[in-house]
Amino acid sequence: RYQDLPAGKCLVFKRTSCMSSILHFTDHRSYYLYRKETDMRKGFDSLCGIIENELGRKALSGDAFIFINRPRTHLKLLVWEMDGFTIVYRRLEKGTFEVPSFNLDQDSLSITSEQLNCILKGITLASVKYRKRYQHVS
Repeated sequence: RYQDLPAGKCLVFKRTSCMSSILHFTDHRSYYLYRKETDMRKGFDSLCGIIENELGRKALSGDAFIFINRPRTHLKLLVWEMDGFTIVYRRLEKGTFEVPSFNLDQDSLSITSEQLNCILKGITLASVKYRKRYQHVS
């Protein structure tokens, strides 16, 4: 797959630069990862049903909801954007998505946009270490 890479080139850089440039996740919305594996044949209405009935959340809230299948090779992200729903569907050709550890009593896990980017890029969440930064309290 990367046959044309010269020796000594950084494969991680090449991998992350291959991510879609149309996807940009910010902290202006909340991200919820659904705990149970999801049948990827589900569309807009079925995923909204899971959000409303199982998670007890509003699908029209503007929050993003992430669903992953059992083998963790497919991911769907559903979000309401001003005038309609958007589904982002990602299929891995090789490898799996990492799912963070859940409390078994939870139906979903709130994650940050940075954690979502790590999941999409294949970065192990357990090995990510955040250094202390100043945060202004308003």
